[in-house]
Amino acid sequence: MPAPTLVLSNLELVEITRYKRPGEQLAELRRRGFHRARRARDGAVVLERAHFEAVCAGTVSATREPRVRP
Repeated sequence: MPAPTLVLSNLELVEITRYKRPGEQLAELRRRGFHRARRARDGAVVLERAHFEAVCAGTVSATREPRVRP
């Protein structure tokens, strides 16, 4: 079995969200509390595996964290 990547694959995102379109995937992920999900320059959704696992495990709040301004 290959080592997991740093970000979830598109196939994993489809399995999690049940959506194929990036806009719908992103909206669903954010609705579920994955506030670090974002769009890449090519339009694909990027979700770090560590953030996904932390939210699922309950070690990171599913609510949006405040942004710190420099």
